[in-house]
Amino acid sequence: MNEPGINASTRVCGVFGWPIRHSASPAMHNAAFGGYGMNWKYLAFEVRPEKLREALLGARSMGFMGVNLTLPHKLLAMEMMDVLDGTALEWGAVNTVRFEGRAPDGSWHPLAGFDQNHPLELRAQGFNTDAAGLEMGLREDLQLGMAGLKVIVLGAGGAGRMAALKCASAGAQRVHVINRTTARAAEVAVEAARRFPSATIKMDYPSDSVDLLINATSLGLNPGDELPFDSSVFSLSRVGAVYDMIYKPAETRLIAAAKKAGCRTANGISMLAGQGALAFELWTGRPGPLIQMKRAAEQMIYGNECHF
Repeated sequence: MNEPGINASTRVCGVFGWPIRHSASPAMHNAAFGGYGMNWKYLAFEVRPEKLREALLGARSMGFMGVNLTLPHKLLAMEMMDVLDGTALEWGAVNTVRFEGRAPDGSWHPLAGFDQNHPLELRAQGFNTDAAGLEMGLREDLQLGMAGLKVIVLGAGGAGRMAALKCASAGAQRVHVINRTTARAAEVAVEAARRFPSATIKMDYPSDSVDLLINATSLGLNPGDELPFDSSVFSLSRVGAVYDMIYKPAETRLIAAAKKAGCRTANGISMLAGQGALAFELWTGRPGPLIQMKRAAEQMIYGNECHF
């Protein structure tokens, strides 16, 4: 379908981040809106952390349908929401905000369900679609479910914590949390063991083989970065599949080494598209067109070059 132009009835979504000009989210979501023939637009906004609260209040007041949040806002936004969905509470971060209005009967509904005369009483509900996006990415690109897997998670920051907890919650047999700062890894390991006692959580490299290694660190973003694990202690020859959350460059040093070792590999573009498709559905009530959104993100990030 032809994408409609901007007019006085155009509805707006966006992404807030600092920095933000690298974001592929506008390309993904505008392709999805265009595919449905919707008069919606998605824009990127540079928002400094100290201005996040003002930006969220402004977006709500101006009738935005919703916004995505990327670094460094996901944790900050937790205390800025009027309501937190169970996904945000479970993973401790907000990456998707849906603005909602109160109907005459007192119930709350997404603003997409109202006509252009938005209700006077509005609220912001925070969601997390990152964890489900990771799960979708593993299924899409590696045909892996998390249940029963032996997994290494590299990194114990926000992304690493989410990955470790998601694997444990989904029934992974064993999760190894590896981080340069042992104390940070210990925090994640203790939380995962407490919340999901059926999973075995460790803080060292395994002595046997594993099904999956997930890189949730930033090592690989720059050409000179070292490998995100200690190759003197552990070998990729003992890994079945490698998922690198980094998607630019398309082939990090880790992905190249994993291919050489015979591992199946995938980067984070599928996770990006997965979390975006879920956010799209939260705002619009329509299924997010995952394949179309992934292709739009690949075109924006990689151009005409094949990314693998």
